[in-house]
Amino acid sequence: MTNDKLDNWLEIGKIVSPQGLSGELRVYPVSDFPERFEVPGKRWLLRSGETEPQPIELLKGRYISNKNLYVIKLAGVENCDQAEALRGCKLMVPASDRPQLGEDEYHVLDLIGLEVFMQASGELVGTVVDIISAGNDLLEVKLHESFATNKKQKTVLIPFVQAIAPVVDLPSGRIEITPPPGLLEINN
Repeated sequence: MTNDKLDNWLEIGKIVSPQGLSGELRVYPVSDFPERFEVPGKRWLLRSGETEPQPIELLKGRYISNKNLYVIKLAGVENCDQAEALRGCKLMVPASDRPQLGEDEYHVLDLIGLEVFMQASGELVGTVVDIISAGNDLLEVKLHESFATNKKQKTVLIPFVQAIAPVVDLPSGRIEITPPPGLLEINN
């Protein structure tokens, strides 16, 4: 189900639960930009079942590194019940509000869903399902049936570095990889 209205919005995080009793919220981020959660100002809230995000004021936020969560305070959310009512809501910003990127930087959300091909053979390897940040970012690629030699292995991790993924073509929705021998088998 695609929703044209939401094409103009970027999801930056999902509210997972209340934090404490004073209306603070735990947010699982899907944005790499901490200022989205830490710098006070206007954000938008998409409640489940609604198609139009509503403006809301972010008062403050902090990162909890061992949980990969932000704890945020929104205007008008004063207690645990009000916070509980927002569980599962998505935090949004207008799509035009993307921070400027350097030439070889990509938004994580842009990479998810891209198809990954072997550059040499043009063979379809699979589809990017997640990005794992670990020193170098890793692309988690769900293997295409024809490519998965070992049926138990559903996904493979590919280092997202220039040497291994030299071509990222967002308009065509593809990434071309030149993995060193054995890279795609190491996760077996």
